[in-house]
Amino acid sequence: MPSLVRFSSPRVAEVVPGAEPTVQPDEVLIRTLYSGISAGTELTAYRGSNPYLNKRWDDTSRLFVDGDTSIRYPVDGWGYEEVGEVVSLGAGAAGVNVGDVVWGTWGHRSHTVKKADWAAQRILDAAVDPRVGIFSQIGAIALNLVLDADIHIGETVAVFGLGVPGQLAAQLARLNGGRVIAVDNLPARRQLALDLGADHVIDPAEGGVAERIRDLTDGRGADVCLEVSGSHHALHEAVRAVAYSSRVCVAGFMQGDGVGLRLGEEFHHNRVALVCSQISGVAPVLQHRWNYDRLARTAIRLASEKRLHVTDLITHTVPMAQAADAFRMLDEHPEEALQVVLSFDDEVTA
Repeated sequence: MPSLVRFSSPRVAEVVPGAEPTVQPDEVLIRTLYSGISAGTELTAYRGSNPYLNKRWDDTSRLFVDGDTSIRYPVDGWGYEEVGEVVSLGAGAAGVNVGDVVWGTWGHRSHTVKKADWAAQRILDAAVDPRVGIFSQIGAIALNLVLDADIHIGETVAVFGLGVPGQLAAQLARLNGGRVIAVDNLPARRQLALDLGADHVIDPAEGGVAERIRDLTDGRGADVCLEVSGSHHALHEAVRAVAYSSRVCVAGFMQGDGVGLRLGEEFHHNRVALVCSQISGVAPVLQHRWNYDRLARTAIRLASEKRLHVTDLITHTVPMAQAADAFRMLDEHPEEALQVVLSFDDEVTA
C-alpha cells in the first residue's frame, strides 16, 4: 500500500497511508528507493518554525503577510531528496523503461507519478550508486551558492557550517579553484571536510575565527565567505572574516530575530556585501545560461563522476517505518548525524 510521512503537528511525524496512484498514458509510476531528510529547511516544517506555517506568502507583492498561513498542519510528504525506480508505464510513455532509476523531488512518499518526459531527463546511470540521486536539490543549492560567490582561482573561501550543504559547497568551491577554510563546531564534521579536500578547518568554540582567517590570508580576510549554518552568530563572524569590500553569500535558512548580528560594526565599516543565495532563482548575470534544471543536472553529473563526493555524507539509513525516530534524532541530537536517508526497502540495516 502506498505510504507517506506526515507532520501532523509540530515535532510529530508519522507514516500514514497514501492515495492509490493513477497513471495516465503519458506518465510513469515510480517506486521510491531512498529519500533524504534535509536537516535545515525541512526541520523548520517539522518544528513549526517555517514562516509558511506562521504567515502567508503573497506571490504578487512577494511579501509575507500576517493573518492567514500558506501551509497548515497536517503537512504531507515534505521532502526534496528522492530517487526511485520506474515500475510501470502509461500506454503512451516514451523515453523511459521499467527498471530505470530516476532522481528528483517528490517528498517522503513510497510512490509518485510523473510525466514520462520528466522522468526521461532524470535517469541515473545504472552503474551509479542510486543513493547519489537523493542529492539533486541539495547539490543544486550548494552549486547555486558557489555560483553566487563568483569564486576565482587562487581565492580563499571560508565556509561557515559543515552540514550537508556546507560540505557540498566546500567541495564545489575547491572545484572552482578556491582554497577552502571550513568552520564548524563539530569535530567529526571538520575532519570530514578535511578528508574531502578542505585546506584548513577552524573550531569556533576556540574563539577568534575572523582573526584566524585573517592570519591565514596575510591579514586580508577571506575573498568570500559562504554562510550555510543558519546561525546569526556565524553570519556575523563571516562578515568579520571577509576582506574589505567583499561579499558574504548566505544560503543558511535563518530563523527568528537576528540576535548576535551587529550590522553597525564590520559590515558597515568594511563595505561588506550580503548576498542571499536561494534555490528559487540564480544570479541575474547568469540567468541566460543557468536555471534550476541545469543546477540539479550538474550536481548529479559531478556526483556520478565522483568529482563531488556525496555518499560519504550519509551517516544513517533507516527504514521508512522509523521516520519519526529519524526526525526526532535530527531535532534533538543533530550532532549525531549528517545525512539521514529513509529507505523504502522492507529490510534495512542502520
